[in-house]
Amino acid sequence: MPNAAQLLVSMLDELGRITDEPGRLTRTFLSPGMQRANELVGDCLKAAGLKVRVDSVGNLIGRLEGAQRGAKTLLLGSHLDTVRDAGRFDGPLGVLLPIVALAELQRRGVQLPFAVEVLGFSEEEGVRFGSAYLGSEGYTGRLKPATLKLRDADGVSVLEALQRWNGLTSGRSKRAGVSALHLKATHEPSNLIGYIEVHIEQGPVLEARKLAVGVVSAIAGQSRFKLTWTGQAGHAGTTPMALRRDALAGAAEFITGVEAIARRTPGLVATVGALTVSPGAANVIPGAATHTLDVRHAKDSVRRSALMRIGRLATQIAIKRGLERRWQRTQENGAVDCSVKLTARLARSVQAVQGKALSLVSGAGHDGVVMSTLTPVAMLFVRCRDGLSHHPDEYASPKDLAVALRVMVDFLERLAAEYRG
Repeated sequence: MPNAAQLLVSMLDELGRITDEPGRLTRTFLSPGMQRANELVGDCLKAAGLKVRVDSVGNLIGRLEGAQRGAKTLLLGSHLDTVRDAGRFDGPLGVLLPIVALAELQRRGVQLPFAVEVLGFSEEEGVRFGSAYLGSEGYTGRLKPATLKLRDADGVSVLEALQRWNGLTSGRSKRAGVSALHLKATHEPSNLIGYIEVHIEQGPVLEARKLAVGVVSAIAGQSRFKLTWTGQAGHAGTTPMALRRDALAGAAEFITGVEAIARRTPGLVATVGALTVSPGAANVIPGAATHTLDVRHAKDSVRRSALMRIGRLATQIAIKRGLERRWQRTQENGAVDCSVKLTARLARSVQAVQGKALSLVSGAGHDGVVMSTLTPVAMLFVRCRDGLSHHPDEYASPKDLAVALRVMVDFLERLAAEYRG
């Protein structure tokens, strides 16, 4: 289906030009860029024959009813937000590919017996508020009160951003808070077949094995924190080293210590990706330092054990340096096993199209983590050049995209045949 693959490439290119920051690709939760992305992808959904709506969390939803009345619904999708200075495949591929696959089935005259919803989640990366999965958590009715209180760099909370998005900015509606947003699960689990997400691998395994696609067996567990170290600001030239309570020095010692723990623990990854220093002047000892911490492992027991060691390290550093330290957990997700049945179905399609079905564990988090609380999940990985992701040079070839499209079409046709009996 070369024409379908070419269409997918052009859609990815067009969406990749929608950004909040000129000169680089960045789209964050409920931003103007996200609204424009919803409009563009919404038009693509309508062109493929789906009915389109946007929910109270900014998720784009396209629905295609099934031929059988009262049939269950299959969910297909991923996220439309990006990291800062992103590539154009991470997330959008999993939204646009199902649209093209459904259009291809309709071109062939295939009518699915079950309903399909294509989901473009409004947030997965955690850029604006430091907590990921806001879109899928809203879709599944799992947005927590603590998450709603998180604030962005401008001091706007998640709840306030949602209220503005939904026009709940005055009088009684604003005071109604969460209830006015109807943040409930969109579906009952009994009405769903499952959730399938297509995503670039973001790693080197498929490229090393010379394979275009692979199936995911599990998604690693993940913990995210915001840490604040507080010491005492002072003059850089007159405060003796022995009398300093340098918050940044404490944070730096902690960061290198965390790295050492991760290096000693097979399979563990730990990352500090953002750091701010106050007052932030060249001639002033830092009085405060705030940074993120992201810890992941495929086994929850290993991740939890590592977090205990990391916690003890933070306490030792704070005592030794005379610092106060505060932890705020911004995200906690256990490891997720993909559905055995759905994954086996997906693997059969991969085998039919590619000749070999390789199974991989995902070290990256995906919307499938949250969706697994609502319905069984499965994932298809697509090879990306050099395993590179979260970078402008992120790339999946048209040839590999064509293979992924053929797998999705084959999967939908096989599933449809099962439902027809």
